[in-house]
Amino acid sequence: MSSSRILLVIGGGVAAYKSLDLIRRLKERGHSVRAILTPAAAEFVTPLSVATLTGERAFQNLFDLTDEHDVGHIRLARDADLVIVAPATADLLAKMANGLANDLASTALLATTAPVLAAPAMNPTMWAHAATRRNVARLKADGVAFVGPATGLMAERGESGLGRMSEPLEIVAAAEGLLGGGSKPLAGRRVLVTSGPTHEPIDPVRVLANRSSGRQGHAIAAAAARAGADVTLVSGPVAIADPAGVAVVRVETARQMLAAVEAALPADVAVFAAAVADWRVAEDASQKIKKGAGGPPLLALVENPDILATVARGANRPTLVVGFAAETENVVENAKAKLVRKAADFIVANDVSPAGGVMGGDDNTVHVVGPAGVESWPAMSKAAVAEALVARIAEVLGGAS
Repeated sequence: MSSSRILLVIGGGVAAYKSLDLIRRLKERGHSVRAILTPAAAEFVTPLSVATLTGERAFQNLFDLTDEHDVGHIRLARDADLVIVAPATADLLAKMANGLANDLASTALLATTAPVLAAPAMNPTMWAHAATRRNVARLKADGVAFVGPATGLMAERGESGLGRMSEPLEIVAAAEGLLGGGSKPLAGRRVLVTSGPTHEPIDPVRVLANRSSGRQGHAIAAAAARAGADVTLVSGPVAIADPAGVAVVRVETARQMLAAVEAALPADVAVFAAAVADWRVAEDASQKIKKGAGGPPLLALVENPDILATVARGANRPTLVVGFAAETENVVENAKAKLVRKAADFIVANDVSPAGGVMGGDDNTVHVVGPAGVESWPAMSKAAVAEALVARIAEVLGGAS
């Protein structure tokens, strides 16, 4: 999309360090960024760091004689196409909701006529407090848009819950949505995504399954749709909402998933994020298997079809095939072997050991394995992983075309 002028208000919270990456991400997309730091924000990130990344001075003081000779707070507010408040602390949200204007940040927010996007960040108890809930409700009624907060570990030792600031790429996606739909690098492309677990019946009551929540696959489908793609999501049984703007095909078993995938082809891109069961019982019972004196039944297992390899080696192969490797040991080494064995273009590998909390959780740490080597990404939310992966897919497709 064309360059937009963004005013970033950085609040005084630990999550202010993410604002530096947010500036970089916005600038990467061609947007110009000016930043206001609250006095508390300057305790977490330096004005020099902010100025270096924005390419402009960092604004701090309402009574700066240099800026205020031409009513600088009004100029900052009026020159912006969008105002982002990140982190939006409880204090900043309270000021915004009640129209207070006792520093440069709150004054500019009161003076702007541009859309405002708030990315809350605070302790879960503060987020749940009745006063904060009232302020958020008032701001939403006033037209302020929100992104997050997310669930995860807090700065306080041992605490976790709802209150983490959204990742920079999530904020960028929300910002570009407000600015007019955002960049559409996958416009005109067909993208196929698989997500969630498969359930392989043992009898009418019991199944072979796994702990996949579908959060990562669904996030990828949503990110691809935001990037302009025509997206089909083939999903196993999950307890999360369908992504907006995506055609969803629901299946239960691996064989059903393969049939749905083949029916959705041709596609430009196929991303196989589903945790497909490797085996199923040779013959599932038509009635519930009862306990008996003979002990537990013996289950004869047979292999399920390999969906990734079938599509990657098939006649109707998409231009780009991306697989996932959920591992508990030797993560990168196993992913490298899988890349060759499955004939994929990329393998996104992650450690799903129980201690990591990836299966069913909101965060992920991935290694992208491709023909050029391994790229290890930092820990981030699954939504941020999805945005970064879709950006990489668009980059590869652009180079291929």
